[in-house]
Amino acid sequence: MKRPFSFLARPAVLVGSGTALIAATYGLVRLAYGLFLPDVQRSLSLGDGPAGLIASGSSLVYCVGALVGFVLAPTRPRTTVVLATASAGLGVVGMAASSTPVVFGATAVVASAGAGLASPALVRLVQRNLPAARADRAQAVVNSGTGPGLVVAGLLALVLLPDWRTAWAVSAVVTVLAGGAVLLADARGCTGRDGGESRPQPAGFPPWPWFVAHRRLVLVALLLGTGSAAVWTYGRSSLVDAGAPATLSVLAWTALGAGGAAVALTARALARLRARTAWTVTSATVAVATLGLGLAPLTDPAVLVTLALVACALFGWGYTAATGALIAWTTEVEPRRAAAGTSVLFVVLVLGQALGAAAAGAVVRTAGTPPVFTVAAAVVAAGALLAVVRPRGSRGLTGRSGRGPRRRPARGPSPRPRTDGPAPGAASPVRGAR
Repeated sequence: MKRPFSFLARPAVLVGSGTALIAATYGLVRLAYGLFLPDVQRSLSLGDGPAGLIASGSSLVYCVGALVGFVLAPTRPRTTVVLATASAGLGVVGMAASSTPVVFGATAVVASAGAGLASPALVRLVQRNLPAARADRAQAVVNSGTGPGLVVAGLLALVLLPDWRTAWAVSAVVTVLAGGAVLLADARGCTGRDGGESRPQPAGFPPWPWFVAHRRLVLVALLLGTGSAAVWTYGRSSLVDAGAPATLSVLAWTALGAGGAAVALTARALARLRARTAWTVTSATVAVATLGLGLAPLTDPAVLVTLALVACALFGWGYTAATGALIAWTTEVEPRRAAAGTSVLFVVLVLGQALGAAAAGAVVRTAGTPPVFTVAAAVVAAGALLAVVRPRGSRGLTGRSGRGPRRRPARGPSPRPRTDGPAPGAASPVRGAR
């Protein structure tokens, strides 16, 4: 009885600890920077200009971390988890202990690498520890960790601020514990026996057809990043400028995290959809929420509170679920390179956020937040629409039109010919440009 129990429990522990690591590296470390920034600025005399440079540097280092994950995670996911935990944990410790803006900025930049490293590593670990039929849903649950992380960050802000140092110290402890739990839960050396993916992962740089097959994914990821930057950068500011109390802005942040956490509850339903369909639904939700939050300052104060909270919750769900749809989409293109695809798409997503933040910052002072948020919503909506029409002859490198591989079909001709493409699981590895 002990063997079957551990056999079933280990994947569940991996999913739980992986969700916690994403919650820590994204919600408590990378995205909490803007939440605690006002108190950090008052304590360390950190100006707006240097604060913006720290944010830009953090995005750049996140991309570096994701690119390292692109190379390392497919074959060495445990090493990648160690690097993610070390960079995020040690970086946040440095932030908590910093006494000058220079030290705070340097450690904040280092801490952002953890998120870029964590995502591709966990994609690979989930693949090799869970059977393919359960992997899509598990990936969506792990990726939803950003939401709980944001909720915890908001609660820490309500309880601890202006003591931002203790908040960062708590984040460091959670990060280290989550990373250690992931390593313990990984059934290293037992992937074939445990029902996970037993095929060896391809090493080296992906072939050119792989990049060609990802051209649409890269574009929609760029549009989501560009359009979502308005909310991530000026969401709280728009509410404060509209006269909303400071507590409401923190609650709105918490509602955003709660929406992201709700992705775990909808993971089963989303896993039943094709990746492109899930992308369209989730990114369209982001567009609607961005428009609603942008128009909230134009409403009455009573309506402002309700609209802001609802819009933030929808944005959190849509954004987190959309990033999960990107993981499912790249897995659909080539399952064996899902970790590499996740790295590439998340790098593009963050680069889009950097572009969107710069563009919004250039015009928000003169145009105001409602026009900026309206344009941002249109950009995200364009990305949602791009996934509706399937390009002629595009079926991914593996030849599938559905979700990832489910089971191998029986040999020989099928008694019932399919009309929607090859049977799931009939994929073959990439072998040049066919």
